[in-house]
Amino acid sequence: MVNLLKDKGTPLARQKFTWKELVGKPISKLDDDAFTRVRIILLNGLELDSLRTKQVALRCNREARVQIAQLMRIEQHQATAINWLVGADHSPIETTIGYEQTAIEVTASVAQLEPDPYLAQGYRYALLEDFDHLYRYSALLDRLEGKDANNITQGYTDIVPARATLFHHRAPEHELLEPYGPDAALATKLHALTLTGGEYQTHDYYMNIGPVFADPIARQLYAEIASVESQHITHYGSMLNPEETTLEKLLIGEVCEIWNYAGAAAQETNPRIKAMWERFLDYELGHLQAAMQLFREVERRDPAELLGDGTLPAFIEFKSQREFVRRVVETETQLRKNGTDFVDEAQEGRSSLAYREHINSQGSPSETVSATYSWMPGTELMRMRTEREEA
Repeated sequence: MVNLLKDKGTPLARQKFTWKELVGKPISKLDDDAFTRVRIILLNGLELDSLRTKQVALRCNREARVQIAQLMRIEQHQATAINWLVGADHSPIETTIGYEQTAIEVTASVAQLEPDPYLAQGYRYALLEDFDHLYRYSALLDRLEGKDANNITQGYTDIVPARATLFHHRAPEHELLEPYGPDAALATKLHALTLTGGEYQTHDYYMNIGPVFADPIARQLYAEIASVESQHITHYGSMLNPEETTLEKLLIGEVCEIWNYAGAAAQETNPRIKAMWERFLDYELGHLQAAMQLFREVERRDPAELLGDGTLPAFIEFKSQREFVRRVVETETQLRKNGTDFVDEAQEGRSSLAYREHINSQGSPSETVSATYSWMPGTELMRMRTEREEA
């Protein structure tokens, strides 16, 4: 078991790559387990968020510039090695299905692990929205490619509507949550940072891939859901304590990567990918050493005040969360936001109603794309049989 205060990992000077290591053999979308892709997507998102955090720290800490620049180079190469594992056998929409499955299964696990009831509610709230996004993108996959999204999700994740995307659009002031405090459990900090990084990556992917489609409904759908993912970045990002210093966030960020790599390595089924998670776990332990040194030297603080005895919290469980998700869909779909509170739909903030009325006034892409769509196993073969039976 990893101990944050005792395990030193690989020294930065030994963390090197060649181009062939950075661009290795991709996974198979059909032969590899879907949760291997889930882990790839999640960990790539965390690496990219780590780069984002370090860029802010670089701009705000003159004394730490050299060490942060060194860390950023390694994080860039780790992100490349991970992101290039999703190969060309995935179409852009199939990759999108993978992103939404990642959001659903990871958020569902985090919602059950979170010790703070208010923040756990926040995870369940956004989970319902990503769950509905999967349904809308599955309709788009059927529309444009004639494919069954279950080929990507491998039956782990239901494909049905939840809180309709039509209702996800909120005024910014109703997107915020109350942040965790300075005495929050380490697990709470890692959960919020993990989901923030994951949503950031999803948003950026949709912003980049949406314009390449020729189909007008596809273009509109990616624009619509990219906007919701931006809201989710605010939703999860507002959970983070704004009083933390940049170097404190840098330190927690390294712990977040360690925690996620350790959990991924413990559950990975592909031996080649497992070896990568174990290698990068050692690298991140080395990064933590550099972050703790900066924390001591620049802020004159002991990392143990954040890390306790160095024990990692319980890991995200990479498995189907179907029963939990179904309970949330059945009991919480009607919830809305009013300021930082979760309320029944009748009490939703009025400015959100006005915002939604205007942005949907010329039509809703998410409603249009799924207007004639109903997922069934077996896709066209089942459809042909059903049509024959009805005739």
